[in-house]
Amino acid sequence: MKLRRLAINEEGFIFDPETGNSYTVNETGLFILEKLRQGLSPEEIARLLSQEYDISPEEARRDLEDFLEVLVRYGLWKEPK
Repeated sequence: MKLRRLAINEEGFIFDPETGNSYTVNETGLFILEKLRQGLSPEEIARLLSQEYDISPEEARRDLEDFLEVLVRYGLWKEPK
């Protein structure tokens, strides 16, 4: 898993110093980014999302997959090989 060096604040503002682009994410997005930076696998993150936000494991997986697809699209994360 490769997550680019991003400047992230607690309000959800994200700055990519490599491109100069900035983004915003919600509380869930911040949670996911924090767990990615800690090196957790998508499976572990989905489990934690389910527990933290009291949602079904299936919903947590879907939400995580959607968020990761956005990160990939913007070049902020590379899927593990």
